[in-house]
Amino acid sequence: MGKKALEGVKVADFSWVVTGPFTTFFLAACGATVIRIESSTRVDMLRTIPPFKDKRPGVNRSGYYAMYNNNKYGIALNLKHPKAIEIAKKIISWADIVAENFTPGIMKKLGLSYEDVIKFKPNIIMLSTCMQGQYGPRATHPGYGGQLSSLCGFPYLCGWPDRSPVRPSGAYTDIIGPRFGAAALVAALIYRLKSGKGQFFDLSQFEASLHFLAPVIMNYMTNGEITHRAGNRHPFRAPHGAYPCKGEDKWCVISVSTDEEWQRLCDAMGNPSLAKDPRFQTVLDRKKNEEELNELIGGWTSNFTPYEIMINLQKVGVAAGIAQNTEELHSDPQLVHRQHFVRLNHAEIGHYTGYLPSFRLSNTPPELEMPAPCLGEHNYHVYTEVLGLSDEEFAELCSEGVFD
Repeated sequence: MGKKALEGVKVADFSWVVTGPFTTFFLAACGATVIRIESSTRVDMLRTIPPFKDKRPGVNRSGYYAMYNNNKYGIALNLKHPKAIEIAKKIISWADIVAENFTPGIMKKLGLSYEDVIKFKPNIIMLSTCMQGQYGPRATHPGYGGQLSSLCGFPYLCGWPDRSPVRPSGAYTDIIGPRFGAAALVAALIYRLKSGKGQFFDLSQFEASLHFLAPVIMNYMTNGEITHRAGNRHPFRAPHGAYPCKGEDKWCVISVSTDEEWQRLCDAMGNPSLAKDPRFQTVLDRKKNEEELNELIGGWTSNFTPYEIMINLQKVGVAAGIAQNTEELHSDPQLVHRQHFVRLNHAEIGHYTGYLPSFRLSNTPPELEMPAPCLGEHNYHVYTEVLGLSDEEFAELCSEGVFD
């Protein structure tokens, strides 16, 4: 097995909350050395959000924070202190990549914008990712993934047609942007390897997230139609939905796209003649009588476990799956086989579970070797061994509050 895919790549990670740290997590898992720059004077909000180990809050106890910051070194640097900017410049001079996801203009106020940085580090690669990009009439609109999910239009499509929109669970758009960001940063590294030149990368989370709405946007562009909430239903598939199964709050999902699949489902139900019932014979008939159809399907699925439904229907070529809860995900045989979850030992919360990126590289697979850092955990190592400060300089700057 060769070196790690991004071994030798150095990242100065000024980002916070989810989108920025999740982007750099992909790099860290592939072997890049990532230094996470934070401050106790303005704690990363993610450190204050549960779940907390043993349900006891603390800046070093958030499982949410840990998920996106494994494999990183963590330092504290108070960027409001006059001496901190010179330290930040030293870190940037060391780095190949700088990442930040503040509201546009913050890095410029600090004297750390791309235009400032290239004066002393001409070949730097810099990622700035914010809600709507670095320029335009709404560029400086601050917010988080919850607000951006709504701006993108996701809640308008979620829920039932006779009820108000509902927001997707969590900051949905925060999980989309990083996958674009990590891939683009690798492309920028390849470009620099060939040309010797760095570049600035402006990632709009708004624009990245619209890719996940491509069909409904295309429908409006081509037909002038606005797609509305439809619950679990599909415009041209029936049955299509989540159905109750044996057990407490157990569900399966089934989706039938053709009349041939419908016949196979009826055969699996032990009721082959149902396929010829005039109410359900064609997809148009099934859509017209969908309420009654769903009651029939639900009555059948409730006699079996979700696994039984999934296995039996997949065997005959009908799309079916399990609506898994978090406990079931943690023991899912496919995820276990691929070693997706990794046990790590954190300085304060002890043993917890991290997860690998969803891809595997054959010669240089991603690995998790370090737990997420406590706030300022690696100050001495980074400031003295990486940046070369003497013990005296380190102690003096500590006493002055630069490393808060």
